[in-house]
Amino acid sequence: MTTIDFEGSAPEVPETAWVAPNATLIGAVTLAEEASVFYGAVLRGDMDSISIGPRSNIQDGCVVHTDAGFPTVVGSGVSVGHRAVLHGCTIEDDSLIGMGAVVLNGAVVGAGSLVAAGAVVTEGMQIPPGSLVAGVPARVRKALDEEGSTALRENARVYLGLAAKHRAANAAAAVEPR
Repeated sequence: MTTIDFEGSAPEVPETAWVAPNATLIGAVTLAEEASVFYGAVLRGDMDSISIGPRSNIQDGCVVHTDAGFPTVVGSGVSVGHRAVLHGCTIEDDSLIGMGAVVLNGAVVGAGSLVAAGAVVTEGMQIPPGSLVAGVPARVRKALDEEGSTALRENARVYLGLAAKHRAANAAAAVEPR
């Protein structure tokens, strides 16, 4: 992993978190216990802070950024799909942000919500807990049922296991001659 201090702020990564070797953390970025950041992701806390909660995963190619006055806060058990962009927003616990989705400044994704792949959550949008959101611009389509809510939690659990496997694979690659 690449970590870069920026204007006196340094990324904080606990021992139990996993960050891919080619992911980049810059400035005021804090990962909680068992958080994971996958390959090619960039978390740039240069204008405000970024915090990633326990057991949350930031998948391949994601960009997480901020604006002054708009930190990015990701709760616990959150999955952020491949190539998603989080910018100055709040993602509450047990939510899933679909692949290629964009969540903009001041938006709040309520706990247990699903933002569909490719959706654009506009600035300041407040998504109620337990919602399915889709479209450009994103709109609440329906409330998730218990099966949908369970699937979101399961996705985060699967990625927790994947992070452990990737940690082991990367450790082995670092010591084995090729």
